[in-house]
Amino acid sequence: MIELEVYAKGLRAESVLKKLHGQMDQFPMIRYKIDSHHDIVYFEIDDGSRVSLRRLTGLFTDIGLIPRIVGQIPAGLAGDGDTRRLV
Repeated sequence: MIELEVYAKGLRAESVLKKLHGQMDQFPMIRYKIDSHHDIVYFEIDDGSRVSLRRLTGLFTDIGLIPRIVGQIPAGLAGDGDTRRLV
């Protein structure tokens, strides 16, 4: 299981929360919990090969928020195919 925390300033607004819930309907394989007091979303992903970090952060940018990953990016998330690891 992959765990990811995303901070997005402005998440606590009720209209934004509704939009995020609507966006999450695209990802039934991801469990999430929202801490609206701190503008943080906690994600639990069983199969990281089925979702990319770009798509997850895109959920936030689509509703007008700027996502920031809390901590390190988990290694198990699928790559987007257009990036390469530099030594």
